[in-house]
Amino acid sequence: MTNDSIIIACTSCGTRNRIPKNKIKQKPVCAKCRASLANIPWFPVNITDAQFDTAVLAHKGIVMVDCWAPWCGPCKSMGPILDGLARDYAGRVKMIKINMDENPATGSKYNIRSIPTLLLFKDGQLKDTLVGAVPRTEMESRLKPLIG
Repeated sequence: MTNDSIIIACTSCGTRNRIPKNKIKQKPVCAKCRASLANIPWFPVNITDAQFDTAVLAHKGIVMVDCWAPWCGPCKSMGPILDGLARDYAGRVKMIKINMDENPATGSKYNIRSIPTLLLFKDGQLKDTLVGAVPRTEMESRLKPLIG
């Protein structure tokens, strides 16, 4: 994959589509089934405690949740890595960010004691947890078995 395009998996048929970055805002469609690819986020989506159940637990598929805080240096250093993962796994992994300072209920529910913490869900079930600033290779090694 070149840096001027991203691959988005269609949520309707599973076909992987290469989309030039300069065309992403032009409402791309799947090359096979013609379903819209415009509603598939290729960047991490910020949510709140109130949105967690709908955005994560009700989602059919894989979700990576980044539990972070704005004052956290390691959290900031992971930002570009998570942006890249969101782009590279668009349509296959939903990337979520939740600020622990503003959303303590989620941190309490999942026993978040250190940030950054990444929570990996599949079909609404917590499957894995990564604590600390981990390299992209480690994140991918945890994601790939869930993707299948």
